[in-house]
This record gives sequence, C-alpha cells and structure tokens, in this order.
Amino acid sequence: MAKIKPGLKDSLVFTQYSVLIWYYIVKLVIRHGPYDMVRDIIRYPWILDLLKVNGLLYRLTRDRSGEYRKAVSLTVLTIARQIAELLERAFHESDKLILHEDLVPPEIFYAMGLKPWTIEAMGLVIPMLEPRGMERYIDACENEGFPADICSFVKSAVGMILEEHLPPTSIPIVTSNMPCDGGMSSYSIITKKRKIPAYFLDVPYQFHDERAVEYFVGELKEMIAWLEKNSPGKMDWDSLRDRLQKRNRMVEMEMEMWEMIRQKPAPMAAEPIYLSHLWAYNNFPGSSISVELFEKLAQMTRKNMEMGIPAVRNEKYRTLLWNPPTAHFFDLFVWAEKAYGVTCLMDMLSYNRQPLIDTSSPETMLNGLARNIMDGPMVRHTRGPAENYLDDIFRIYKTFHLDMIWVAGHIGCKNSWALSGVLREMCRDKGIPLLIIEYDLCDPRITAREGIIRQVETFMDNVMKAPRLNQSIMKRIPV
Repeated sequence: MAKIKPGLKDSLVFTQYSVLIWYYIVKLVIRHGPYDMVRDIIRYPWILDLLKVNGLLYRLTRDRSGEYRKAVSLTVLTIARQIAELLERAFHESDKLILHEDLVPPEIFYAMGLKPWTIEAMGLVIPMLEPRGMERYIDACENEGFPADICSFVKSAVGMILEEHLPPTSIPIVTSNMPCDGGMSSYSIITKKRKIPAYFLDVPYQFHDERAVEYFVGELKEMIAWLEKNSPGKMDWDSLRDRLQKRNRMVEMEMEMWEMIRQKPAPMAAEPIYLSHLWAYNNFPGSSISVELFEKLAQMTRKNMEMGIPAVRNEKYRTLLWNPPTAHFFDLFVWAEKAYGVTCLMDMLSYNRQPLIDTSSPETMLNGLARNIMDGPMVRHTRGPAENYLDDIFRIYKTFHLDMIWVAGHIGCKNSWALSGVLREMCRDKGIPLLIIEYDLCDPRITAREGIIRQVETFMDNVMKAPRLNQSIMKRIPV
C-alpha cells in the first residue's frame, strides 16, 4: 500500500484541536482569576508543564493522518479538558477533595459526592509533556531516604507530597495493598507528611474465587461506612448506578474497538486504544465526557474499517507494549510506525477482561466493582501467581494476531523483572520474538529516548531482519 503523508486537511485537524485545548485553558484561567492562577502556579510549578500539551499533540499527530489523527487528537483534548476539571476541583472544591491511590478506582467517591484526585496521576502525565518534569520530585524523595531503586512512579508521587505540590485536603486518603511493596510503603510517608488518616483496602492474594470477592465486597462496605463517618461524603446508590451504567457503555465501546482492531491491517492503534483507557478508567470512569470519547473512538475505528483504511498506512508488524508505557518518550510508536511499520495494538495497563457491572442493586454493584478492582490491569499482573502476568501476554498475542512482544522493562518494577527470564524461555519455546526495553518510567536520566531507540533498532535489525522504511526520521524527532 502506498504511503500517504498528512496533507492540508490533517494540518487543519491539528489546528482545530490545539485551539480547542487553548479554549479550555483560557476558560480555566478566567474562571479561577489571573491573580489566583499566578499564585497557584507559584504554589504548584508543574502547572506550567501542563501548558505544553499542544507540544504533545504535535508529537503524537505528526506523520499520522485521517481518522487516526483525529482519534489521537480527540484523546489528547479529552485529557486536557478533564485535567482542567481536576484543577477546578483543587481550586474551588477543596472541602470535598479526596486523594486516592491510582489503583483504587473513583466510582464510589463520585457517588458519595466527593471530588477524587489520583495522587500518582501527575507522575505519568507530566513526563509525557515535559520528559524531565519529575526529576526534582524523584530527587526530593531519594534525598528523604527513599531507596534509589524503588519505582520512579512511586517516588514522583511521594516527592510531590514532600514538596507540598499537591492540593491540600482534610479528607482522609484511600489506598490499598496494590500493586507492589514500593507502592504500599509510599503511603506511610504520604500519610505522615499530610498528617491525615488513611483507609487501606486489603485485596486478597488469591482473588479469583467467590470467597475473595465476598471478602473484598466487605472491604468496600467498610470503606464507605468509614468515609461517611470521616468525610462530608454520603453514599448515593442511584448516583453510583448511573455512573456504572455509563461505565458499562464505555466498556461496550471499547470491546467493539478491540474486536475491530483484530483485523489486519488494524483500523485503529496506539494512543486511542491505550491512552484513552489509561486516563479515563483511572480518573473519570462513567463521566459523560469519557463516554463521548469512547463512542467517538469506536465510530472512527468503524469508519476506517468499513472504508478499508488502516490506522498505520504501512503496517508491517503488530505488537503490544507490556508493563507501564515509556512516559518520557510517549511518542515511541509515532517513531516506530514511521521507521519500521510497527503498530502497537495493546498495552498492559489497558488490558482488562472488562466484565459489565450488574447495576440492579447495591450488592450487585459492589460485587462488580470488587471484581473489577481485584482483577484490574497491573493489579493482577504484578502480584499473585506468575500465571497472572504471563498468561495475559500470550492471550493478547493470539487474540490480536501479533508478530512480536515488546516489554517495557521499567528498572523500578522488580516484580516484572523477576519474571523476565521465564518470559524469555517461554517466548523462545513458542517462537515469538521478544524485545525487553531497559528504561525508567519517569526518569529519562536512566535511559534517554535515544537509548530506547537504539534498543529497538538493534532488535528490529538483528532479530526481525526488518529494513528501515525511513532513514531520516531521527533527524526530525523533536526533543
């Protein structure tokens, strides 16, 4: 298939979405007031990094065209809109602001009338916009005595708390024993620094049987009762039902997209598949904006499929990215698509069996939420038996007709590194090409983008024997 470069129509798509992003930024400034905004930028300096969102939009849309370009743009715009909503919560509704761990989904908090803020959220968003944006917080955490080999994602969150660069709240924190020792231990520092209590949800080690579900439903009930006693929130089951029904709609649209991208070449790929899930399900599940995003993404994917238009015009290889994404080099697959025709169809943080939640009663809703939380991506993958981690990799490989497996070997993720040898042996036995990229999730000082590119090039040249489709692309990659 002939390569089709982005044209004038695609350039207008970038212009349209970049203007819309600035509209929501200006709207936030006007609502908050210029003086108060300057004051809060001084208080939270990472807000300036958020203004670089159109730079991310450019990096993710360059060399992409058609519905694929629109889908990427819509995903970035949605995140920008919802980050503006998060900031409004911090500025104007701090009395209802509740900080929670990223692996504790916020549906119940919304239903209680609280305003959730994921403590770890900026640890992923900021490096996407400014690759070096988390270095100061990682260093602050290590200077406080936190081990240097702990996950930088965890250290970023702790560092922001230590520097007092997250919004204040008097409402207790909600966290859990997920997903790893580093994540769990960080909350002893966070709660000590904030001087407020925390509720720790306890997820059983073996969570696939009914006894575990019953136990964790009890945990959720106790959390609700505890929050009703220790916060202004009151449980509204009708509100929870409405949010979960909308969440079910998101799931239906996502499952439709997943079915469509199984075909070769795929009608959609990369960020519209995994960044949409990573952001919306962890921060705004069941919101009207999130539902609209997934409905439009499914519509764009369907349009490409019906017209026989692939997302990646020169698709030659299909892969997944296992483990957390390369946050400070988030446009990795923009480069890989252009350089080798590599299409990414799935990542670990997006892959969930996604059961729909029965909303007929409070008990069934809590039962469905319990199953989703315990069986969530990364939750089941980095704790429990090794099968939780390994089986899904090969299930995805088969389901989406992949050609190889890429693993983002985040240096701070000890659980997954412990399984790398087993994974290599299994891939060797199955004849599946495997690339393990050595990098750090939030800290580009460990492996810069050029180092990641060299690892991919070595693998594609020596293992896949793949010719370069574009020799000059490295010269055009903005840093």
